[in-house]
Parts: sequence; structure tokens; C-alpha cells
Amino acid sequence: MLEQVAQGSLRKMQARLEAPVNYKIPIGDSAVAISASVGKTIRLHYTGTINCVHCAKAINKSFNQGYCYGCFQKLAQCDICIMQPEKCHYDQGTCREPSWGEQFCQQDHIIYLANSSGVKVGITRATQVPTRWIDQGAIQALPIMRVRSRLQSGTLEVMFKKYVADKTNWRTMLKGNVDAIDLEQERQRLLALCKTEIDEMVAHFGPFAISIINGVSVIDIDYPVRNYPQKVVSLNFDKQATVEGVLEGIKGQYLILDTGVINLRKFSGYNIQLSLEK
Repeated sequence: MLEQVAQGSLRKMQARLEAPVNYKIPIGDSAVAISASVGKTIRLHYTGTINCVHCAKAINKSFNQGYCYGCFQKLAQCDICIMQPEKCHYDQGTCREPSWGEQFCQQDHIIYLANSSGVKVGITRATQVPTRWIDQGAIQALPIMRVRSRLQSGTLEVMFKKYVADKTNWRTMLKGNVDAIDLEQERQRLLALCKTEIDEMVAHFGPFAISIINGVSVIDIDYPVRNYPQKVVSLNFDKQATVEGVLEGIKGQYLILDTGVINLRKFSGYNIQLSLEK
């Protein structure tokens, strides 16, 4: 028997690094623990209402994972430099919201290697470790450098991605057949290949702004998954209001059901009724 446990505006899942990762689904005023429901039937029903995740305005269509068009156009957190940090323009005095940029972009960032569908390079604010790795469905992660700003991290990411991928193949990640990689060996390889450019950045910004992280072990991440799909079928609230099935697992921001997979982060702001098997 299914019982409705929450209704309200959906947000991306909260995750805590445990063995396996412990997940909660924020819906309205609730944060529903979901990891223990693996192996049980769940239902998510979209009521047809969407509210902007920033201003809460009722909208017919969301942009950039939950924003109304007005917020999408004006907010710094929706600027192109969020997806392409090497284009951060805070230092040029043209940030849409300087106070937001000060809080989120002028903070320490980590450049890391992760293994989600194969080795990739990425960046995240230091405060988002290890959340960022979990959100990407990484089974291994290794921080390799620490810098003082988003622009610096983006510049290094561009440098590294000449030699390693910077994207996750989400279908491969969800199939669960990802082999372990020697990330420490990859770290040494990349640092050697980019030594000249890194030295130039250190000379320009100073050793306290650009530093290589040493002596840190690879972090292994295990997810609450009992069965991975052989074929990945994507579910979408815009095409079907009700998503229901046996919860086979949770990885990244995806629920893996026996009927398909759904990326909950994609539907931030959607008004959802969540029912769980008791």
C-alpha cells in the first residue's frame, strides 16, 4: 500500500556521504528520507504547478532547472559563467550581483578528478565537497588543486581538459558498469603535462592563491543501488504526470526505478506529491 508522505515544491536531493550515500528528497517543508525505500514501490505525481525556485512565482515553464524567465535573465547564478567558470567577470566589475559573486565566486574552489563514467576533471566550491561528487554519481574522487576564486578554477579546468574529459556520460554512469581508475596516477600525469602553465599561474597569483593538494587519498563513494538498468529509459514529468515503480536505487540526482530513471534536479520547482510503500 502506498501512502502520501509529502507534497510541495521539489528541490534537488540532499546527500550525505555514508556507506552507502544517505539521500533525502526535499519537498515543500519536508525532507523525506528515501534510501531506506530501495526495493519498495514509490510514486511521484506532478500536480501541474511549477514555482520559480528563487522568487516562487507560479510559471508554466522553468529555465535552468527551476527558474522563471525573469530570474533566469537577471540572476548572477544563471549567468553563462556558472557553466563556463573561465568566463567569470566579477573582477571586471560587470557581475550581475556583486554581493552574490563575492559569496559564491570569490571563495576557495577545488579542482578535482572524478570517476563517474570514466575519469573527468571538474571544479567546485570547497564547501561543496563531497556533495558535488555525489551529485555527479562519481564512484571515486580526488581533489588535486585549491585556488582562491572561480575564475582561477575555470582557467585550470580549461587547461586540464585538453588531456581529460570534463563531462559525465549520464547513461554510462547509471548502468553501473564503471571500472575503478587509478586517480592518483592520472593526477600525476596531468600535473606533469600542465606544469609550465601551473607555474605561470602561481607566479602571477602567488603560492597562497594557487596550490597543489598533496597527501590526500582517493575517496570511494558507494550508492544505495540494488539493480542497475541494462537499458536506460528516461522519465519526464512534462510527458507523464505520474512516475511510479519499484525503487531499484539512487545515484547522482537520479532515482532508478524498474520503469525508468528520473533526474529530480531537472524538475526543481515542480509541485510533487510523493507516496511511499509502507
